[in-house]
Amino acid sequence: MNEDYYFNIKKKRPEEIYDKVSDYFYGERLDSYATSKNIQRIQLKITKRALEIIQLQKEHALILDAGCGPGFASFYIKNIGYQVVAFDIIKDFLFYYDIKDINPIVGDMCFPPFKPESFDAIVSISALQWIYRDIENKIMTHAFSELISSFYKILKFGSKAIFQFYPKNNTILEHMRIIINEKSDFDGGFIIDNPDNPRKRRIFLILEKK
Repeated sequence: MNEDYYFNIKKKRPEEIYDKVSDYFYGERLDSYATSKNIQRIQLKITKRALEIIQLQKEHALILDAGCGPGFASFYIKNIGYQVVAFDIIKDFLFYYDIKDINPIVGDMCFPPFKPESFDAIVSISALQWIYRDIENKIMTHAFSELISSFYKILKFGSKAIFQFYPKNNTILEHMRIIINEKSDFDGGFIIDNPDNPRKRRIFLILEKK
């Protein structure tokens, strides 16, 4: 990624208004999100792009879908032949579909309850902005630091984690880079699709465990 790349989103988004993701996703809003065909199509498109970026070679790989929501990415990953564990902090998301095949687990993705070197890849779609969105917030900084340390531990060597998320500005990316370098031996960086088109821009963080 070009470190001179600049963007700043002025409009406030849900993660800036609500303290916790569970404060936003509940009741009718959660139901609307989980049953939206449009959101499902968007999530599938992003998931396909994420898998294209990491270029996973191993057949029948075990993939963690971190912050899985109702499982849109998980079902796609499962359907193309991989093993998947769906992981989300909001338990109500995991009751919408027949999820027995995606091994759903409720928990905080910053503190994943898995053994070291468990996964061949980690995929996270549209979740990371809820964890780290304010560089002045020490709690968020600690949470992101814990996430990076934990993901490094549970990934197998030579494996990759990829996050698609919606940061507010490039300053967030710069601070993420600093924390990643301090808390892990991950290699990687940011890939930005359609950087000059805010409506179509997609930001991915890809990390490889060396």
